[in-house]
Amino acid sequence: MTHTPRIRTVVSCTLLVVTLVAGATACGEPDGHPLSVRPFDAAGQVSFNGPSGKEKADPEKPLEVTVKGDGGRITDVTAVDADGRHLAGELAADGKRWHSTVSLAAGARYTVKVSTEDEDGAPGSRTLTFDTTSAKKLLKVSFGPQKGTYGVGQPITAELSVPVKGKAARATVERALKVRSTPAASGSWYWVDDKNLHYRPQEYWPANATIDVRSNLEGIKVTSALYGAASKPLKLTTGDRIEAVTDASSHSMTVKRNGEVINTIPVTTGKPGFSTRNGVKVVLGKEYYVRMRGTSIGIAEGSSESYDLPVYYATRVTWSGEYVHAAPWSTGSQGNANVSHGCTGMSMDNAEWFYETVRQGDIVKVVGSIGDMMTPFDNGFGDWNLSWEKWQEGSALHEGAPDSPVRNTVQAARLRPHV
Repeated sequence: MTHTPRIRTVVSCTLLVVTLVAGATACGEPDGHPLSVRPFDAAGQVSFNGPSGKEKADPEKPLEVTVKGDGGRITDVTAVDADGRHLAGELAADGKRWHSTVSLAAGARYTVKVSTEDEDGAPGSRTLTFDTTSAKKLLKVSFGPQKGTYGVGQPITAELSVPVKGKAARATVERALKVRSTPAASGSWYWVDDKNLHYRPQEYWPANATIDVRSNLEGIKVTSALYGAASKPLKLTTGDRIEAVTDASSHSMTVKRNGEVINTIPVTTGKPGFSTRNGVKVVLGKEYYVRMRGTSIGIAEGSSESYDLPVYYATRVTWSGEYVHAAPWSTGSQGNANVSHGCTGMSMDNAEWFYETVRQGDIVKVVGSIGDMMTPFDNGFGDWNLSWEKWQEGSALHEGAPDSPVRNTVQAARLRPHV
């Protein structure tokens, strides 16, 4: 007997409703072999653990098929829901009983096909359908970012409607969240906290790729009181691989497209006390004009470090206010010294070129700064600063992963521009 061990888990409620779909009755002339006979209607040969009628099945109650009396046996059972997912089950060695080995899906319709044979080896069949009760507490998933074209550094995000704790429950959720890239790029989810996951490949996404994201959680039992709901899928594309690498020690930015250098720009980065963060950042957005004030990052108004400036061609890379932007007031230092309050400054023409060249999700990396390392999750997308080994440890499916793999939490954005 064969089963496909794949199933959505489920909810509680009443009894199993069964709607018989009559199998064909035996007919035709035998030619001496039992399999040459059309299967007889096995309704009188097998029974199910639920009444017929309009009542719905309790998805927590196993589905069971048994043989009536001593004659005959079950040879095969398949149970499939309306989405084509199979219910795992087990057939007794003597063929007298089959039962499901996992919970049924909540709010689902199943079709069950039973194959039998009688004591003489003649084949029988029976088909039934039934519905299960719906879940009362649902887990919904919202994927991000919005549909569109992004840079190859853009992580996929999944926000859960309710917290999910514990490795087993998280593993159930994670198995149901599917990401497929064309060209292929294998990756992994990372639990940022109880309600937020990020997905990234081992390396950056392929250039000019299509990425499909979907959830198979609908009807799946996550915990004793929580079941998956339907979620809207997401489709993204990537553009060319754009990488901007700023060396703060040499005051220079190198920009590559698909591995080839397309521009080298003199820049200034953060001065001591305001040093630019090292590490990989991802473009979060672009703003043609931003008013930047020192008070937004704790600099007292009127002090020697105070500023209040109109800034153009501002490309944001952290939520706390780090940008790549035009800084015409520091052109004399660009390429020679670091004089900013943390941002990467360049001439108006170069900033306009950079602004027009990059898109959300492109890579902006800083090396050679005396500043701290970009954090992974609380100030933008620093996901790529974790090694692949560390990233996999954030998955509930990783062997040896803790119940709560992450201590950091996603914090509210603090929009604090600084020059």
